[in-house]
Amino acid sequence: MSYTDYIFTEYHRRLAELKTSDNPFAQGIAYVDGQYVPVNEARVPLLDQGFMKSDLTYDVPAVWDGRFFRLDDHLDRFERSCSKMRLTNPIGREETRSRLVEMVAKSGIRDAYVMMILTRGLRYIRQTAPEDCQNSLYMMVTPFLWVMDEETQKTGGSTIIARTVRRIAPGAIDPTVKNLQWGDFTRGILEARDRGAMYPILTDGDANLTEGSGFNVILVKDGKLYTPRRGVLEGVTRKSVLAVAKAQGLEYVIDDIPVSMAYDADEILFVTTAGGVMPITTLDGAPVGDGTVGPIAKSLWKGYWDAHYDPELSFAINYH
Repeated sequence: MSYTDYIFTEYHRRLAELKTSDNPFAQGIAYVDGQYVPVNEARVPLLDQGFMKSDLTYDVPAVWDGRFFRLDDHLDRFERSCSKMRLTNPIGREETRSRLVEMVAKSGIRDAYVMMILTRGLRYIRQTAPEDCQNSLYMMVTPFLWVMDEETQKTGGSTIIARTVRRIAPGAIDPTVKNLQWGDFTRGILEARDRGAMYPILTDGDANLTEGSGFNVILVKDGKLYTPRRGVLEGVTRKSVLAVAKAQGLEYVIDDIPVSMAYDADEILFVTTAGGVMPITTLDGAPVGDGTVGPIAKSLWKGYWDAHYDPELSFAINYH
């Protein structure tokens, strides 16, 4: 029996129930222009500057087994990002929160990937002052997405340190503002595939690690966790995993992490909402540690999913 059976057995049962649902929102629900529509019918105006110029910010909380996990942490970060981008949520935080809960309840989805996107709207700030732009909010709830699938989680994924692309500098785009400007990440993904791996880790160009394509990186060495400080999103999932590590008596360091440390790591983990704790067992074609999913990865993996039932961190959805 794999350690992943701990959550996946029941997850597959819930997913099977969802697939047989006749609910028109069972495969996803979206909020556009104040209306709820099936997600595959949702449309964004062609001239929306979020689409035209990626002038937006977004955030991605999740629902697991009918419980919203760390929703307020995600809303906090969403508000900080909006402030930095000089964007104003047209419906405010509390209505955003209540609508997200309502959308999950309407959909019947018990394991959900949730996304809220705030764009500049239809006006371009080269011609219009930010305060005169009417910003647009889009939201959606879909069945849970996995950055790393179940089979890969059992044995661990493969990664490379990207050589042809570096992470865009914090002086150009603030990495603490969640954004959809994925030019560097996409190039990293293509390089990883060209080199026979699944995922890239990007550097800052100065011999330090940053992050991967939508996930934070954690290295484990001699029972201690190391994760990059600069050039990265301050991940809510990373926050959760580090809290689990602390509860398990593990020390961690958030600092500049040299690339060389990755090659000497006992274990490597990627962490993100869309996948949780993702073990990596191959780096640049060579095994990480002994090439198997390590004990700390398994311990943090279980602790992370257990945290989804903590009433301090989550709450149950009242499904209709």
